[in-house]
Amino acid sequence: MSRILTGIQASGKPHLGNLLGAIEPAIALSASVDNESFLFIADLHSMTTIKDRTTLIDHTNSVAAAWLACGFDSEKNYFYRQSRLAAYHTELMWYLSCLTPYPMLANAHSFKDKSDRLSDVNAGLFTYPVLQASDILLYQAEFVPVGKDQKQHLEMSKDMAEAFNRTYGEVFVLPEALINESVMVVPGIDGSKMSKSSNNYIDVFLPENDLYKQIKRIVTDTTPLEDPKNPDTCIVFKLFTLIANENQIAEMRKNYLKGGYGYGHAKKDLLEVLLFKYKNQREVFNFYISNLDELERKLKIGEEKAEVIAKRTISAARQKIGF
Repeated sequence: MSRILTGIQASGKPHLGNLLGAIEPAIALSASVDNESFLFIADLHSMTTIKDRTTLIDHTNSVAAAWLACGFDSEKNYFYRQSRLAAYHTELMWYLSCLTPYPMLANAHSFKDKSDRLSDVNAGLFTYPVLQASDILLYQAEFVPVGKDQKQHLEMSKDMAEAFNRTYGEVFVLPEALINESVMVVPGIDGSKMSKSSNNYIDVFLPENDLYKQIKRIVTDTTPLEDPKNPDTCIVFKLFTLIANENQIAEMRKNYLKGGYGYGHAKKDLLEVLLFKYKNQREVFNFYISNLDELERKLKIGEEKAEVIAKRTISAARQKIGF
């Protein structure tokens, strides 16, 4: 059985791009009888950018509710908040920090991207890769699904594990990156990659009217309603193809090419397939957001399960160090 670990920052409700590009593939991996999945909400990491208590709590709940709504099996797998096991994560972070050279952290993408604006860099952001390594090594993860832009941080985690094992003795599994070369890139409403930071996302968990307002903001050209349109250059059509079935896609393509079918019609059809595809997910999400006690219960069960492994790993590390 392979042990797979995924961490999700508490940055708010996952949008359509997150669902298609990361959440649904990760849940498919976790559903395999051959895999054991650890899914944690990285609320400690989120503190590098989120400074408001209420925002952090709301974002954490939204992320947890979204993953459960999309089908993550918290009974088969492990589902927890990083902060509730902070004693283990931060203790291991200290051990690893004492073995991590400064140049390694100074070369990390998370730091270098802001190194020209050092006033914006807090110590948490600088040491981010060490906490990330402790998140992974604490649970002896064998594989970590990452995008190509995160591969460097995973390699750093592996280097830290090797440094500890070499210095004190074997404790940690050396994690490997699990990179899906066919990761879906989902366009936002302006055509660039969908993201919260660009405010070009579609939130499938919104009430229907609010969701439709987002869809109506998708950028289109000025081709008149009665004229034929090119589906291959249209953002609405691209999004539709990521969600609809083959017959629906063929029908929309035909409508674009024959004319008499406006972008308003296409956006309404996109809304309908989104509501159909995510009907159950929307209902489950709303249930958990309206019943936070039940969401808390799910998380606490996962945290108790995860603590058994975290405690075992920390005990082994302490023994090797001599504590």
